[in-house]
Amino acid sequence: MKGIVFNLLEQLVTREYGEDTWDSLLESARVDGIYTSLGSYEDADLSQLVDAASAALDTPPDDIVRWFGRNALPMFAESYPHLFAAHTSARTFVLTLNDIIHPEVRKLYPGADVPEFEFESAADGRLLMGYRSARKMCSFAEGLLDGAAEHYGESLTIEQPKCMKRGDERCLIELEFAPAPAVA
Repeated sequence: MKGIVFNLLEQLVTREYGEDTWDSLLESARVDGIYTSLGSYEDADLSQLVDAASAALDTPPDDIVRWFGRNALPMFAESYPHLFAAHTSARTFVLTLNDIIHPEVRKLYPGADVPEFEFESAADGRLLMGYRSARKMCSFAEGLLDGAAEHYGESLTIEQPKCMKRGDERCLIELEFAPAPAVA
C-alpha cells in the first residue's frame, strides 16, 4: 500500500483526536509509523492500525475504514482540485474512476494497486458498481463515495448485496444519489 494512504490516516487521526492518539495507535498496532507518500508498505500495517483504532474506540473495523474514506475525500479534493472541477455531481465523478482518477493515481504514485470497478445503470436510476480488490476495502470505497456525495452537495444511499468479505466473487455496491435535503 502506498504511503500516501498512511499519511492521510495520520493527518485525520491527528486532526480529530490529537497526536497522542496517533502515537498510541502506532504503539498498539506495533508498526513503525514512518511513511513517505511515495513509499510502499505492507497492507498489514493498515490492518493493524485499523484494528488498534477499532479496539480503542470500540467501533467495528469497517466503520473505522468507512470513516477514513469519508474524511479523506475532502483532502483529495483539496490536493487535486482538477479531478473534481470538471464534475457537477458525484455520479459523474464516480464514473471517471477507471478512466481518469486511477490512471492519475498511478502517475502520481507509481506502483499503486488500485481496485477495479465496473459500472451499470439500473432501470430505476441507481448506479450499480462492481468492486474487486485483493485488499477487500469496500468499506473504504463506501466512505469515499459518501465523501464525494457530500462534496457535490448530494445525499447518497448505499446498499451492498454482495461482498467479497462474505465470499462473493466481487462486491456489488448499489448507489442512489439525490439532491441533499433542503435545510429549514
